[in-house]
Amino acid sequence: MQVSGAGAATSYAYKASLIGSAHRFELTEEGLSWHIAGRSGLWRYDEISAIRLSFRPVSMQQHRFRADVSHKGGGRIAILSTSWQTAALMAPQDNGFRDFLIELHARMAKAGSRAELTAGLGRRTYAAVLAFLAVLAVAMAGLLIRALMIGEFAGVLFILGFAALFVWQVGGFVRRNQPQSYSFEQVPRALLP
Repeated sequence: MQVSGAGAATSYAYKASLIGSAHRFELTEEGLSWHIAGRSGLWRYDEISAIRLSFRPVSMQQHRFRADVSHKGGGRIAILSTSWQTAALMAPQDNGFRDFLIELHARMAKAGSRAELTAGLGRRTYAAVLAFLAVLAVAMAGLLIRALMIGEFAGVLFILGFAALFVWQVGGFVRRNQPQSYSFEQVPRALLP
């Protein structure tokens, strides 16, 4: 699953699951050519209506990125930065994914695309995540104060350790997925591997 670029065409492929064929994409002179699960198509660069970049870690791969590409006719395809290799191994394809998306943006800009370029989660989803984290922080602070008041220092250490692990794991997701708009020239590096 690699990117190859020889002037006219750049390609990228990944396996979304162990079962089934690879999802293959190619940037040609005509547009974005894609082959997914027996279906295929060609979207001209000026027909792509939107791209949303996001950081989407999963249990098997904590460093995974996603690009959702939408067509003005209503279709949408997802491009992931990881590929399944075995039942227990999901391999990153950082360089290939990044190079493919940078080239896609460059070709869309050259074609005069007016696509909506967004990054991160949707604004409502992001607000809901922040509200949930605020409630969780208040609850954890309450537990910490209670543990301190009754002198349960093992509980205090557990709460502090859990909070540090949680901030480390969730903090990067929240920081990278902050909703924003961007331009073809300013693709957000935090959402590319």
